Amino acid sequence: MSLARRMQQAAAGSAGAGPEPSGWTDPDLANASYDSVSFSVAGQDSAPSSVVFKPDGLKMYVSGSTSDAVYQYTLSTAWDVSTSSYDSVSFSVSGQAGQPYIQFGDNGSKLYVSDNTSDAIYQYSLSSAWDISTASYDSVSFSVSGQDTVPQGMFFKPDGTKLYLVGFLNDSVFQYSLSTAWDLSSISYDSVSFSFLTQETQGRSLFFSPDGTKLFVVGTGSDTTYQYSLSTGWDISTASYDSVSFSVVSQETAPLGLFFKSDGSKMYVVGSTNDTIYQYSTAATPPAEWTDPDLANASYDSVSLGISAKATFPAGLWFKPDGTKMYHTNSASGIADVHEYNLSSAWDITSASFLQTKSVLSNQPNLQAVVFKGDGTAMFTTDAVNSVLYQHSLSTAWDISTASYDSKSLSASAQETQLRKVFFKPDGTKVFLTGSIGDSVYEYSLGTAWDISTASYLSTFSVSAQDGSPSSLFFNPDGTKMFLGGVTSDVIYQYSLSNPWDLSTAAYDSISFSVASQDGTPQAIFFKPDGSKMYLSGATNDTIYQYSTA
Repeated sequence: MSLARRMQQAAAGSAGAGPEPSGWTDPDLANASYDSVSFSVAGQDSAPSSVVFKPDGLKMYVSGSTSDAVYQYTLSTAWDVSTSSYDSVSFSVSGQAGQPYIQFGDNGSKLYVSDNTSDAIYQYSLSSAWDISTASYDSVSFSVSGQDTVPQGMFFKPDGTKLYLVGFLNDSVFQYSLSTAWDLSSISYDSVSFSFLTQETQGRSLFFSPDGTKLFVVGTGSDTTYQYSLSTGWDISTASYDSVSFSVVSQETAPLGLFFKSDGSKMYVVGSTNDTIYQYSTAATPPAEWTDPDLANASYDSVSLGISAKATFPAGLWFKPDGTKMYHTNSASGIADVHEYNLSSAWDITSASFLQTKSVLSNQPNLQAVVFKGDGTAMFTTDAVNSVLYQHSLSTAWDISTASYDSKSLSASAQETQLRKVFFKPDGTKVFLTGSIGDSVYEYSLGTAWDISTASYLSTFSVSAQDGSPSSLFFNPDGTKMFLGGVTSDVIYQYSLSNPWDLSTAAYDSISFSVASQDGTPQAIFFKPDGSKMYLSGATNDTIYQYSTA
């Protein structure tokens, strides 16, 4: 999940639009979803380039490159673009700009237009705030040709003293200062820029969080919105990529404009392929309220997914926290693949559709488990032959095609010679391993969270009294319950830890659940974040099974 941060203070409106209510929470871009809500502006312009909203969400403004004009719309329900209607009000900027991108400022009494034809930004005044029919050119402009000759979208710091511009030619964001707020005649280049070339080769628009510590860039090279963090708010030189992104290609293949709702819960994209505004949900999902499974009374849902076409020995199983993606391994002889699926209905494995495969064979002759960091930017796999845990980074969260080996590993051979499964404490400061030779669970501490190269062995907990060949491992979110399964008994067992995440305090609860009726070689288990469902991968039938455990 993405970091959620409250505004440090009530700031002026996004894009310098005026006062904005406090309460912004950084969008959870990695888990964004399309609302299936859109609004066509083709009746006004066949090449819309940017979209801006009034801070109350009741007015929307779109610039168009076909007519070089700004169009005004009313929303009967705030922030719901499906309720938009054209006001039959527009303002031509053709006298100054040929391919306009727009932003508002100074409580809606100023309009700014960037133009990649003249390589300049132009300033306009509105005698009636937010009413573009009252706009007039201030005869004030500023050339940005010294930075980029194809300027695109821009964004103002809420107090009007900073301006940020996307440069299409140089794949960078450029930073400027205004000595007099909102007065373009007082602007100067800060000689500060940030390149996003590694992520996007055709940047179009940008957006900042109200405190300037989050930056979002959209472009037509990859049809994706990317997220960056600034260690110092509004200082673009301190920006770094968060390895978090969201593709809009299913809706628009030429996204040009980007805007967020004032609380960060909605994202809007406009593009020139479909001439349409698309609406997305980006609110950070609160953690599910986990209730410990009633394992003794669990039941099979008679719901399963056969995966034999992809795996003849699915040893590992993992889900994205929102249940919209599933991953399993194929550990057949000579194969070491991780497979990724999309679930059109969250947590419903019957809605799964195969997406792609990632091979890790180069360093794993007997792949077993696959687990992910909570935000999807790291993947960990185990190998039974080498008895090693491997670490991989994903440049795009949850997209295994972007995974690369970090050259970081943890050998468990001193404790276990046939390593099977792995589980991390949610903060990444501990990792737990289990294997089929030692019949135990092993606990390690990580000096640096999520960096397994900093791991040190702590303790061992034997489960041999329950199963002689453990094959699955899972903990509840607070580390007070551990669940372990084995192929000797085909049973899932429950343990309690009196001291959370401390194996030395673990004890068997004398509670178990047999899965033998479904599969004789149970491999991996995964629980839904609220504890109400359990999922099992079985290697006898090459199938994923679903159980109710509430």
